Amino acid sequence: MKSKYEIRTVDASNLDESGFFCYMSKRKEPGYKQKREWLEARFAEGMKIKILHENGGRDVAFIEYIPGEYAWRAVNASGYMVIHCLWVVGKGKGKGYGSLLVKECLDDARAQKMHGVAMVTSDRMWLAGKDIFADNGFAEVDQAPPSFQLMATRFGSGPEASFPKNWDVRAQAFGPGLTVIRTAQCPYIENGTRDILSFAQARGIRSQVVEFKTAKEVQKKSPSAYGVFGTVLDGRLFAYHYLLQKDFDKLMLEQNKGD
Repeated sequence: MKSKYEIRTVDASNLDESGFFCYMSKRKEPGYKQKREWLEARFAEGMKIKILHENGGRDVAFIEYIPGEYAWRAVNASGYMVIHCLWVVGKGKGKGYGSLLVKECLDDARAQKMHGVAMVTSDRMWLAGKDIFADNGFAEVDQAPPSFQLMATRFGSGPEASFPKNWDVRAQAFGPGLTVIRTAQCPYIENGTRDILSFAQARGIRSQVVEFKTAKEVQKKSPSAYGVFGTVLDGRLFAYHYLLQKDFDKLMLEQNKGD
């Protein structure tokens, strides 16, 4: 019986043909180009992207993961495989595809004799929730503000993965005003950065952009566990995800009430 799907591995040899799931219809956009250039360096570090394609249909899910030493998340996970992204869309939902892709990562990590697999999760935007990982044998091993969990599974007696603990110090290092911290890891970051800067400018808020260029910068300096995108306002984490204007204004109001 013919399988209803196939899982394709994306690497440097087929990147232009396969794409990387996100922004497939927007290949001329700056965000797509930045992500593509970023990936070229990551494949040499052991990154894997796997895309699940429904036969007779379309790409409906993907997973992106990399050894913890090179992870673009603010985690202590040396020796682990760290999942950056897990996403199932549209008609692909509810068919177990997410679990199939998690298993692909687990199998890769075991084959490479790693300590285990870890992922930063959240019930907010841009990250998968923790339930799918709990269903696949992961346990919550750490938490970070405002709403992050570190889900991990260990294959043996290796050290546990963990979050840093100095979040306030990290945020304070960016000083007064609004700072957008960004990378090229996600193609949506380009528009997210542009919009937040526009909101700030319209309200007369002094703003700047800081771009992390290496995984070590993310691991050591990011004010949130998400790592690759975030906003700090007057030395406090403002948001880690894309903001609409209404979201920006709501957070500004909440921050002002707390002062």
